[in-house]
Amino acid sequence: MSYSLAVDIGGTFTDIVLRDSKGGLSVDKTLTTHHDLLEGFFRGVDSVLGKAGVAAGAVDGLVVHATTVVTNALIERKGLPTALVVTEGFRDVLSIRNEHRYDMYDPQIEFPEPLVTRELTFGLKERVLADGTIAIAPDPQDIAQLARDIRASGARALAICFLNSFANPANEALVAAALARELNDVFICTSSEVAPQIREYQRASTATVNAYAMPISQPYLKRLSDRLRVEGFANTPLIMLSSGGVVGAETAGKNPVRMIESGPAAGALAACHYAELLGIDRLMSFDMGGTTAKACLIENRTPLVTGLFEVDRRYRFKEGSGLPVTVPSIDLIEIGAGGGSIAHVDDLGLLKVGPESAGSNPGPACYGRGGQSATVTDADLVLGLIDAENFLGGDMSLDKPACEAAMARLGQSLAVSPVQAARGIYRIVTEAMASAARTHATDRGVDYRGLPLFAFGGAGPLHACGVAELLQSTCVIVPPQSSVLSAFGTLVTPVRLDLVRSDLTLVAHLDWSRVDRVLGDLESEGMAALGQSGCAAKDVTILVGADMRYVGQQHEVTVIFETDPRQSRDAGALAQQFEANYRTLYGVNPSHVPIEIVTWRVVARGPSPHFDGQTRPQIEQGQAKRHRPVHAWQDDQPVPVYERAALAVGQTIAGPAIIEERETTTALPPGWNATIDSLGCIIARKG
Repeated sequence: MSYSLAVDIGGTFTDIVLRDSKGGLSVDKTLTTHHDLLEGFFRGVDSVLGKAGVAAGAVDGLVVHATTVVTNALIERKGLPTALVVTEGFRDVLSIRNEHRYDMYDPQIEFPEPLVTRELTFGLKERVLADGTIAIAPDPQDIAQLARDIRASGARALAICFLNSFANPANEALVAAALARELNDVFICTSSEVAPQIREYQRASTATVNAYAMPISQPYLKRLSDRLRVEGFANTPLIMLSSGGVVGAETAGKNPVRMIESGPAAGALAACHYAELLGIDRLMSFDMGGTTAKACLIENRTPLVTGLFEVDRRYRFKEGSGLPVTVPSIDLIEIGAGGGSIAHVDDLGLLKVGPESAGSNPGPACYGRGGQSATVTDADLVLGLIDAENFLGGDMSLDKPACEAAMARLGQSLAVSPVQAARGIYRIVTEAMASAARTHATDRGVDYRGLPLFAFGGAGPLHACGVAELLQSTCVIVPPQSSVLSAFGTLVTPVRLDLVRSDLTLVAHLDWSRVDRVLGDLESEGMAALGQSGCAAKDVTILVGADMRYVGQQHEVTVIFETDPRQSRDAGALAQQFEANYRTLYGVNPSHVPIEIVTWRVVARGPSPHFDGQTRPQIEQGQAKRHRPVHAWQDDQPVPVYERAALAVGQTIAGPAIIEERETTTALPPGWNATIDSLGCIIARKG
């Protein structure tokens, strides 16, 4: 028997999945240990291996990891001092940002503090023109003085971002090599390696985020690889990237900025996997965990991808209030709240939920670890949606008196009962998540109405039907092992690397020799990275795309071409695909306006791991194991509680009902019915 292992570290729980060569799964959850993420990692691994009776040496397949190590570093700001080298005269690039204001009417608007202070930003005399011509080469004496200044500053990480370096990286590469010789204990990266794209501020921000994360992520990945080897695991780990692929730890460590959304991206890939198995082309994935909830649109069984997202937002749900990162990422919307999100009363006396989270320490009040504030999980417990004695199969008992006390304090502030306060939390968080998902879909020209909602994460199945109703969806799908689905998603994710490079040119005047050179360089880089990650060259597929726009526009539309343009050399076909995508988004195409390519994109990917899913064995139809009052809906009548493992294929459950399993609970409101399909998915429908 062969085994593969996946570990996803979230903000509250660390999820572990062990898969055997016949498709059997063993899973576990453990609280995330924020002081040392690997402590919780190996505690969970030891637990799942022990339960399965499998030795570490028997895990001879994939070992895949999604982690919040970079996200935590950015949010906590506990990284080592980081410096930035820019073109002389541009030291304020991170402070000035750009002209975008996320709130037009706030005169006291606040942005996150740059990761690099002005005192640690150094200017160097050099200049690359917009066409890539080197007007001024760096002087060796200036570089030597720069090295002394950086050494004296105490910086342990360094980003280099020169003007127009995306057009010609020679000056950045020259300075990086010289500084590496003088500062051999400093982590160094260049913007032309991390994000070779037009727009200086976004490129500088991305390079800075990458440099800041390097001293944390590279030792972390090395410790992980070393520990796995010592424990007896056969293979080095693969690391999940935000773009929806896995690569070797060494490749991931060079550009840790690509790991920021690794866990949520894995969940989206798992949703695509099930869409394939179920024969569904379009759906919306809904992942609600302990800290946040995220949604992703799946079109043609493929997640939407974006080239820009934000981290460390000053206001979590206000676009433009964070640090921009220009690396390919699955297009996710962070919505509403997670199970640990804290409820509070604002200055107007109104009930609010989130964005602050209790995390895993102290966690919700019901965890009994000292938390005093009422959270979404506490509300679910008070409402009877979850069972205090059956949380994590009874391995983690919940402190119901502490939960009720926290809810009573909140209710007192609102002059309502604890149950009314809990019901308010439940309704507010459901509406907030639906509202954000609705806006996310509309902004991308997608009609969300009627899309099946694919629910997972520890809290996702609890809230999915309520969210679906607000999105005018009548179908919710809850897959098996839904609470650890992001970890499972890493096991069905291909080795993949997304690469970009800006090269502004009119489509009508394409220089095909230049196109061959740019795309050839990106393809070679991708092939090398996949080779280092264990993927044979014969198994690699290359996809080509571009960010395109009409001349005069500021923003682009990403197009993945149906065929490699180097083969067809048909500029007209490229324009037609762009116009079709543009029309889908905006409904109309400007006439007689030239089209330009801003950035080329290359995706190098290996084959997706094969996993058909296990057919659920035939068993007798399960009966309700008990009844309990549930206060989330209109009446407080006791509702039947079912054990998911006891439900037979084809069995139908009428709501209101609760379906429990070890790691999560599915809530079925009145008017909903659920059927168990052959894969073990809960297919819930309204009406």
